[in-house]
Amino acid sequence: MKRRDFLKKSAGAGLAAGAAFSLGGYDKVWPAEMASAEYDMVAIMGGSPEAMFDLGIQEFGGMGTFIQKGQKVLVKPNIGWDVVPDYAACTNPALVTRVIEHVFRAGAKEVYVFDNSVDHGPSCYRTSGIERAAKAAGAKVVPAHSERYYQEVNIPGALVLKKVKVHEVLLDTDVFVNVPILKDHDTTRMTGCLKNMMGVIWDRRWWHSNNLDQCIADYGLFEKKPVIHILDCYNVMFRNGPRGVSRQDIVQMKSQIIARDWVAADTAATKLLGVELEKIEHIPLAAKMGLGTTNIESLNIKRIQM
Repeated sequence: MKRRDFLKKSAGAGLAAGAAFSLGGYDKVWPAEMASAEYDMVAIMGGSPEAMFDLGIQEFGGMGTFIQKGQKVLVKPNIGWDVVPDYAACTNPALVTRVIEHVFRAGAKEVYVFDNSVDHGPSCYRTSGIERAAKAAGAKVVPAHSERYYQEVNIPGALVLKKVKVHEVLLDTDVFVNVPILKDHDTTRMTGCLKNMMGVIWDRRWWHSNNLDQCIADYGLFEKKPVIHILDCYNVMFRNGPRGVSRQDIVQMKSQIIARDWVAADTAATKLLGVELEKIEHIPLAAKMGLGTTNIESLNIKRIQM
């Protein structure tokens, strides 16, 4: 399926164009949440990261559908690399800001942000712009670059990853929101929702040496799962991932996928990236383990062209 067809094709009820909403002042004032259909996924194209999220999350009934008042919430972006936002190696900081704002608006007591970066953690936090963006929105940005922040947990039913060290903040918060970025990856061929969980664990070197794709799928069995997945596809790295080399690696797609099912979201993302699903082994492995579906044609999807 072509990118244009995926984003514009009706899921059965017809395309809801962005013109159905008043965008004047939308970045500053959200309308009251409206009752929504039971969508499995919302695919948006053509706006800024913030505006696309504003429209997309509204189709689920707002962030209050997933967050209860008084909860402690983890917002988990990709902050893996010490590069500026234009290189699209990390989640767009403007999107991170907007997600945090919505989480607080839903009544969250506290919001935390972290990632076990591949490059030097504090530098990644700064250079990516995410530390500044998260703090400006009121979140607490916590370190993740030392093993002392992690606790070992068991993963019942895993084929390879029987135990793993998980960041204490994830274990302590009530719910968490997954905010990965879509991009090329030199080992797994794609980074998306499932693979973003490598930033909440410590011992990822072991994963790389012990069937990485199966470990990614196995981790999905851990009981503390994201309540919603917000996949940043605004600027997409099509080659030299996951860090990138230059702006020539980037294609501006101005797209976003929001989904309840991370296997489905990653399956949809393969179509944006133009990669055959079978070449990204952890996605069908996760589906086989009952973690979601690759049959996105069976889902109730809202598609929005802004």
